[in-house]
Amino acid sequence: MSFALKMPKLSLTGVGATGDSIIRLKAMGSKKALLVTDRNLIQLGVLDELFASLKNQQLDYVLFDEVTPNPTVDMVNRGKDIYLQEACDSFIAVGGGSPIDCAKAIRIITSNEGNIQDFNGIEKVKYPGDFFVAINTTSGTAAEMTSNSVITDTKNRVKMVIIDDKQIPDIAVNDPTLMLGLPAHVTAATGMDALTHAIEAYVTPSAHALTEPTALEAIKLINIWLPKAVSDGQNLEAREKLACAQYLAGMAFNSAGLGLVHAMAHQPGATHNLPHGVCNAILLPIVCEYNAEKNPERFRAVAEALGGDTSKLNDSDAADLAVLLIQRLSNTVAIPAGFKELGITSEDITSWIDKAMIILV
Repeated sequence: MSFALKMPKLSLTGVGATGDSIIRLKAMGSKKALLVTDRNLIQLGVLDELFASLKNQQLDYVLFDEVTPNPTVDMVNRGKDIYLQEACDSFIAVGGGSPIDCAKAIRIITSNEGNIQDFNGIEKVKYPGDFFVAINTTSGTAAEMTSNSVITDTKNRVKMVIIDDKQIPDIAVNDPTLMLGLPAHVTAATGMDALTHAIEAYVTPSAHALTEPTALEAIKLINIWLPKAVSDGQNLEAREKLACAQYLAGMAFNSAGLGLVHAMAHQPGATHNLPHGVCNAILLPIVCEYNAEKNPERFRAVAEALGGDTSKLNDSDAADLAVLLIQRLSNTVAIPAGFKELGITSEDITSWIDKAMIILV
């Protein structure tokens, strides 16, 4: 079977990428876009450049700023109603994974029959929908370039994971100026999310020669630049390097897939509304320790990408070093040491396992 490398049609990176994306959207013939975002980003002024670009290009838009962390089915349905009522013809999503995932889901149900719950799973989307620009404001999820969306079904207390190439945005945007000033705890969580993407993509059985180099480079960049971005949110170089790192991690996992860390991390997001990146960071060293028992040689490269010297170590000890360095980075950027600090009990964790295994199967 051939290997599929899944990518957006166009990716724009660097200072000024936001304005360039709107020029291209206008050139595509868009008349009115649904702008999906988080109200807090507007209040912080993150969208000021985008609003100016929309005005300069005389591109009309309808603002849907009701997205919150862990977007829900109700949010998706509300966005669909607005899109159809306002006769929009394109999508712009601005934010981290939550606004972009919400826009992906709205796009699905504006172009396909059925409820969003009908698309939970793999390759269930028939039509991709209208033109879509995804503008990333964090350095973690890679939602701006991936085929996944995660929507919370609050009624059943479960996170639906929709995976389909037709969800990939047409234009992915990473403009580091939009990431300046991102709070330290958000920077840490999203950075550890990206690290998890890269490591899981590298050690998964589906890893490929086309994904392994990007995964390892992402690990290297995150290890160097995440602590700098956490300590100084205005460091433009750190922001740009992290944006590239999370994109490289996205390139890897979008085609190679993920694993048990993400399958488990989705559960506390659904049951306790915990930040996805924090859940990943807590689980990552634990799952890596388990996985390394089966395939320690893969973790040698992970340890080296994290700056470790494995020249005098056997594979097993090199894998142990990888786990130690993951935990050290997590501690450096002040991720909680465990779920207990977040009010989670052992009974809660037990209830997550069966749901996680369903995702993996």
